[in-house]
Amino acid sequence: MSPSTPTPLSYKDAGVDIDAGDALVERIKPLAKKTLREGVLAGIGGFGALFEVPKRYREPVLVSGTDGVGTKLRLAFEWNMHDTVGIDLVAMSVNDVLVQGAEPLFFLDYFACGKLHVDTAAAVVAGIARGCELSGCALIGGETAEMPGMYPDGEYDLAGFAVGAVEKSMILTGQNVRPGDAVLGLASHGVHSNGFSLVRKVIERAGASLPAALDGQPFRQAVMAPTRLYVKPVLAALAAHPAGIKALAHITGGGLLENIPRVLPEGMAAHLRKGGWPRTELFAWLQQVAGIDDAEMNRTFNNGIGMVVVVDAAQADAVAATLRAQGETVHAIGVIAPRGDAAPVVVR
Repeated sequence: MSPSTPTPLSYKDAGVDIDAGDALVERIKPLAKKTLREGVLAGIGGFGALFEVPKRYREPVLVSGTDGVGTKLRLAFEWNMHDTVGIDLVAMSVNDVLVQGAEPLFFLDYFACGKLHVDTAAAVVAGIARGCELSGCALIGGETAEMPGMYPDGEYDLAGFAVGAVEKSMILTGQNVRPGDAVLGLASHGVHSNGFSLVRKVIERAGASLPAALDGQPFRQAVMAPTRLYVKPVLAALAAHPAGIKALAHITGGGLLENIPRVLPEGMAAHLRKGGWPRTELFAWLQQVAGIDDAEMNRTFNNGIGMVVVVDAAQADAVAATLRAQGETVHAIGVIAPRGDAAPVVVR
């Protein structure tokens, strides 16, 4: 090669390691295989994933949802805790799809990074596969994007997309919610995946005085506990009490105050009982260090309730019993009332 001839540049020289990507795909395949369910025609490896809506649906309506994990990822990077954020990713979408009464069918993920670290990516995808498995949802495809210069080394971003199905006649709209209906709350697993910009500020403010443990878990595990997957218990309750459950609300960004009104008809309000559910050490600590009032807590965090179920009062006990039998912690947290001049959610 003459001195004037430039040294050849490969894609790897530019920062993209195709071999690492291939290695990750091989690590993913057995994880995805565990999530296979009826309807999957072609999964990981093709240009497009094929899925047939199960024939047991007479008039299937597809329900879709997409989301990410947000700034919770910053703590995953700092604390080197990558094994649960994949569960968060799945839960944020499948719990949203569930709110319409839909059964999640399949899930696709998007993992983007500056440099692909196979072990880290495999830990994340293992969490995604676990979340799919726990919610009965097939992981049938996704994208791993290695983009040098777009992300600092060791960091990544996540997005997910879920599709579910519900019988047209069984779609939950909340339009039949009436005064006197009972409001049940299903316990959360902690902060879930919303409010972490404030959580990180609280941790920064606390400095060296962080608690060693909260709610019986080491501090970091308590903060990073993955979003609870409500799919299987709630679908079981919907099957057992099709006329009793009138609305569902997934408590995400905006907390109790912003999410419950999204499923209430005009003129209706939810009156929640302050103290109607236990206060965890984690949320008590966050509120104390942040120095914020109850209203701000209920608008920022799930505050201990990850899913709200509005039910006919006559069936409230039966619905709660079914949910408890499925492993949920259920609290009777309030009642539906005419709104009048009140806010759509009143906590007192």
